[in-house]
Amino acid sequence: MNSSEFNSKSKLFLSKSLNFSDNKIKLIEIYVKEVLNYNKKYNLISKSSEKDIWNRHVLDSAQLVNYIDHKNFNSLSDLGTGGGFPGIILSIFFNDILKFHVKLYDKSKVKVKFIKYIINKINLRNVDIYDNDYQSHIIDTEYIVCRAFKKLPEILRISRETHKKPHKLIVMLGKSAQDEINKASKGLIYKYKLVNSITSSDSKILLVDVQK
Repeated sequence: MNSSEFNSKSKLFLSKSLNFSDNKIKLIEIYVKEVLNYNKKYNLISKSSEKDIWNRHVLDSAQLVNYIDHKNFNSLSDLGTGGGFPGIILSIFFNDILKFHVKLYDKSKVKVKFIKYIINKINLRNVDIYDNDYQSHIIDTEYIVCRAFKKLPEILRISRETHKKPHKLIVMLGKSAQDEINKASKGLIYKYKLVNSITSSDSKILLVDVQK
């Protein structure tokens, strides 16, 4: 199966299994095109993953909608959003839910500039990008998501010390996920669940219920 067939398969999965509407998939198509264009000059994603962007980045991000209860919670922070994965994908999905708000954080001025451009281009009304890192802001959302951000102990520390109220933490991890959890301070791990990623047998998603 070539990359075009893989991309078509990913789009079909978005529609049939994750409930992305045709309009939302069209917005993602615009976003993907801009990522690839921008990537010619700046490093938003690795060059090796460009051909597989729909699986490696889009679908990998989109699967998180399965773990976000937007009916009972209405805010999310993406720490270290980079080129907008998963934050922009999630913003597109929740864009028609007026009460749901997404906050993106990244310290790279290049990436922040790109995210601002995307927000305006595809008219995302439920998202803000902060042009500094999380340490310069109060994190007060009901969900925190992290994809290729920091090592797990540091993410757990940020969750515990920077966030001021109970929240849900979603961390995307690799094949050593369980080892990372085992090595992390038990004092920072609350009730958690480890689930398989749909995009790679080596990848896991850590779901943590952080109580204060």
